[in-house]
Amino acid sequence: MTPHSESTPPPTDTAMADLAGDEPSSDAADTAATIAPAAVDVQAAEWSGPSDWQRLPVRARRVFLYVALLVAIPPTLMASSVLYGSVPKPLWAWGSIAAAWVIAIALALWVAHKRYHYTFWKLDADGFAVRRGRLWQWETHVPTSRVQHLDLKRGPLERSHRLASLVLHTAGTRLSAVSISGLDDADAERLREHFSRHIDRQEDDDHADA
Repeated sequence: MTPHSESTPPPTDTAMADLAGDEPSSDAADTAATIAPAAVDVQAAEWSGPSDWQRLPVRARRVFLYVALLVAIPPTLMASSVLYGSVPKPLWAWGSIAAAWVIAIALALWVAHKRYHYTFWKLDADGFAVRRGRLWQWETHVPTSRVQHLDLKRGPLERSHRLASLVLHTAGTRLSAVSISGLDDADAERLREHFSRHIDRQEDDDHADA
């Protein structure tokens, strides 16, 4: 007697469909691969600059010195005229005037040095921050969502040294505006573009909600 041989039946259409369903289609994989880099690119476009504390450019120290001297000159001139008229002996009068000018110049140098060396800024995921001072530090953090509008100011000294002052006008915070002077002109422009994009995006979202 010939032994009976059992053969495996061919898979049905349902089984083939189940097997095909377990494997991801090439179109879906390509779509996922396209969406993932796009999402990463949108996040990277938010802010391409550094996210740690940044020092002001060296050019700012010179501008701060000029400003401090301009502030110190008028009161020093007034003190010199008072000393010249009140001190009876001319030698003592000129000595007092010279001492007043030395003190004024030294004070201007100290203010400019302190303002430059102990002023920092940064922009990260939490928003914009400014830090000033050494012994007593003063930090101001502004969330990006709180910024309503901004201004870039450039005086004659700042324009000649390729610097700018950034003013952020905020809402719902203790301070209505946060400003920092002596920014590099390129950094100031990049910050303005960054916050302008967020402001436009918030306005579009508000119109969409309305």
